Amino acid sequence: MRRLRDLPGLAGKKNTGPNTTESQVTNDQLASNKISQFCVRLEAKQRLRLNYGLTEHQLIRYVRLARKTKGSTGQVPLQLLEMRLDNVIFQLGMAPTIPTARQLVNHRHILLNNQIVDRPSYRCKPGDIITVRNRLTCWNAARDSSSEKDKIPNHLTLSVSNTGQSTGLVNHMVNRESVGLEINELFVVEYYSRKA
Repeated sequence: MRRLRDLPGLAGKKNTGPNTTESQVTNDQLASNKISQFCVRLEAKQRLRLNYGLTEHQLIRYVRLARKTKGSTGQVPLQLLEMRLDNVIFQLGMAPTIPTARQLVNHRHILLNNQIVDRPSYRCKPGDIITVRNRLTCWNAARDSSSEKDKIPNHLTLSVSNTGQSTGLVNHMVNRESVGLEINELFVVEYYSRKA
């Protein structure tokens, strides 16, 4: 985990200092450090997989689905992963990490369009309304009391009512600029080009 550097989905949204991303790795660095191309692609894949909390089989399914759809094969899996319900809850600030958001969904604390959804992998669509059922979670109470607010991506909107009820809205599909994970998605596609 230390080698993969800061993963916002596991450690929260805060960046703790400078880090080197896969897109900043040059051929000169590969030659001087003797890091193979396979290693760079494997690290990018592991970084993506661990950030979103996916199994190997789930990530392969997303890459295969991206190959069948129109658009950039590298950006489509990122869009699909960003539109998962557990990730949307995390991006809205209703949970500190993606595993915590997954637990909220599994324990039936999340309403999607006023219906209980207990599948963290549910793919949100534009116009979906997400609310926390019953009462505030401990995380929301702690987040509201803190003065520091995390930035919500532009494809999502969060509103808090007078009673403290958080409501999130999916405005539109996510674009590449809104993805908070620093990764070169083409390395992931190249890694799976031999397997999928």
